Amino acid sequence: MLTPHLLSADYLDAAVTAAHAAAAILQTHALHRGELTIDTKQRNDLVSQADREAEQAIIAILQERTPDVGIIAEESGGEPGSQATWCIDPLDGTTNFLSGIPHYAVSIALIGHMGCKPDGQTPLPQDTPLIGVVYDPNRQELFSSLHGIGAWLNGRRIQCSDTESLDQSVLATGFPFRDFSFEPQYMPGFLDAMHQTRGVRRMGAASLDLAWTACGRYDGYWEMGLAPWDVAAGTALVRAAGGVCEDLRRQDPWPQGGYVIAANPHIALALDALITRHL
Repeated sequence: MLTPHLLSADYLDAAVTAAHAAAAILQTHALHRGELTIDTKQRNDLVSQADREAEQAIIAILQERTPDVGIIAEESGGEPGSQATWCIDPLDGTTNFLSGIPHYAVSIALIGHMGCKPDGQTPLPQDTPLIGVVYDPNRQELFSSLHGIGAWLNGRRIQCSDTESLDQSVLATGFPFRDFSFEPQYMPGFLDAMHQTRGVRRMGAASLDLAWTACGRYDGYWEMGLAPWDVAAGTALVRAAGGVCEDLRRQDPWPQGGYVIAANPHIALALDALITRHL
């Protein structure tokens, strides 16, 4: 029996199935938030039993359906695979979730490693997010994508906005919340964005900020101090939707270091210049 290539429907379906299973667990716990056991990993970095149970459900499904792929997950760690690795955030927006704010998501990405052949033919020149799945259980919105093929919201194709100038743009960002060491670099860019755009939003879930950029609700987004699992699936979505999503510091082939900038192709250079001149 031939192993399906990494861009096959089999891998995407495994991620979608896992995301729905995790979301069901989250929504069950959401009905009884006051009973959750909550731990503090570090300042403003919380984890609950909902996170852990959702992550276990994701891992169980992915290990059964795609045993050839490594797994890196926010709460339990893991090991990368030789050809590809799942990058999992079982609950992006934990603070929102614990506060009863209905804006959080399950985020699952498949990262293809340099040299692997995701289509069965052409080797990747660098590590690349190949599949992105972000599921918002409150709005029942499933964002999904396949590298080089396209991106979808509940099965309908999506693309980034066609806004052509920064002054007409609506942006998203995330304030420093855990690591404040980059605050002096972040704040001048934030102030510039306030004055040079139609507005800046801060919702508290990076995966959804990127998904909303992919479907054109936002024209661009940037944030610093995140983790790989926060941005992996969203990076795949934005790129598959025709947008630009890169490492702000130009150190990695995708924003795995947590310094992310994403935008439609019309404003990407202007937004990048606005933010990076302060780095």
